[in-house]
Amino acid sequence: MLLAVKLSIMYIRCLKIAALLLALSSWEAVAKPNVTGMRVAGQADKTRVVIEISETTVQTVFTLENPARVVIDLPAAMLIGKLPGGDGVVTGLRAAKRENGDLRIVLDVNSSVTPKVTWLGAEGALGPRLVVDLPVGKSTAPANGEDLKLASITEAPPSAVSVPSSALPTVSASAKSMSAQNNARDLIIAIDAGHGGEDPGAIGPTGIKEKNVTLAIARLLKEQIDAEPGMHAILTRDGDYFVALSERPHRARQQQADMFVSIHADSVDRASPSGSSVYTLSSKRATSEAARYLADRENAADLIGGVSLEDKSNVLASVLLDLTQGASMSASMEAASHVLEQLDHIGNIHHQQVQQASFKVLTAPDIPSMLVETAFISNPTEELRLSDPRHQARIAEAVMTGVRDYFYANSPPGTRVAQLKLTRQARN
Repeated sequence: MLLAVKLSIMYIRCLKIAALLLALSSWEAVAKPNVTGMRVAGQADKTRVVIEISETTVQTVFTLENPARVVIDLPAAMLIGKLPGGDGVVTGLRAAKRENGDLRIVLDVNSSVTPKVTWLGAEGALGPRLVVDLPVGKSTAPANGEDLKLASITEAPPSAVSVPSSALPTVSASAKSMSAQNNARDLIIAIDAGHGGEDPGAIGPTGIKEKNVTLAIARLLKEQIDAEPGMHAILTRDGDYFVALSERPHRARQQQADMFVSIHADSVDRASPSGSSVYTLSSKRATSEAARYLADRENAADLIGGVSLEDKSNVLASVLLDLTQGASMSASMEAASHVLEQLDHIGNIHHQQVQQASFKVLTAPDIPSMLVETAFISNPTEELRLSDPRHQARIAEAVMTGVRDYFYANSPPGTRVAQLKLTRQARN
C-alpha cells in the first residue's frame, strides 16, 4: 500500500514536471521573434532597410568586403515574410537559418557602407521595427524591384508568404534619378487610399465600401499624375490590405514625396449631407505633433526636412521644426485651395473653404499634406456616383489639376516642372 502511494506521488510529480516542460517549450516557441516583413527604400543620401519583427531582440550588424555586404544576425528569429527586391545601394537580399538557430539576413551592396541601426517601438497595428540606414556619398539609382528567392545555407527556409506592408511601392529609376538632359528631377506625389483590409471605412446605403472607392480613385489619380510631364506618383497602398495611419505619411517620406494627398469618402448618420471637402492639419494638432517630435528625436528615425534632430540642441531643433512645419502648413493650405476649386467644377462643395482638422495621416511636418473627402458615401445619390468609374475619373482629374496648378505656381527649384514653367513663360 505504501509503495503504491509513493508511486502515485512520483507519477503526479512526473506529470507536473512534464507539464512545466511543455509550458516552457510553448513559451519558448511563442517568445521567438518573427520577421514578418521587410522594406528597402533608396534615397538621395542613404538607403533605408526596415525589418518588421514581432518583438525587439539583440541584433548583430556588421559588414564584409569583397564583395561588399551588410550582415544582420537575429537570434532565434524566424522569417515568415517575403524578402523585397533591392533598391538604392542594396542590390539584393538573402536570408537563411544558421546552425546556432540565428536568422542571418545578408544585404548585397554596391559599395562599402557604414550601417546606422535604430529600433522603432510598436505603434498602433505596427510592431517593433529594426531600421538599418546605409548612408551613401551620392545618389544611387534603384535596382530592379523583383523579389529574390530565399537562399538556404543549412536548412530549407520557411514558406514565403505575402506581407502587405512589405509591398511598399518604389519610385522608378527615371523618376528618382536626375534627368541626363536637363539635370532636373520629377516631383513625387504620394497618394493615400484611405482605409483598407479589415478596415472598410464608411459603408454606403447599398453596401459600397469606402476602402474600395478610395483605392479606385487613387489608382486613377496615379495614372493621371504619371502622365503629367515632370510629375510621378506613388501609392501608400495598392491593394486591399491594412496600413496603419502613422505608416502612411512615413511611406511618403521614405519615397521623398513632395506632397501627400489622402483620399476618403465622408459619412454621417443622415442621408442628406452632400458635397466634397478638403482638409489640412489643424494648428492644435500640429503643435502637439511638434512637441512629440522634439521629445522623441533621439530615438526617432524620422527626418525633418532631411535634417536629423537627434544631435541638435533643444533650441536649434525647435527652430528647425517650426520653420519646416510652418512652411509645410502654408503650402498645404494653398495646395488644398487649388484642389477644392477644381472639385467645385464637378459637383457640390460641402465646405466652401479649406477645413482644418486633427487627422493623423496629415502629421508629417516636412511634407505639404491634404485630405480630400470626395463626397458623402452615406448619401444615396453620391454613393451611386462614387461607384461610377467615370465619376471616379473626374474626381481624380480634379485633384490632379489642383495639384498641378499649385506646383506651377510654386515650382521647387531643380525640378522639371520649374523648367517647364520657364519654357511656357518664354513662349508667352
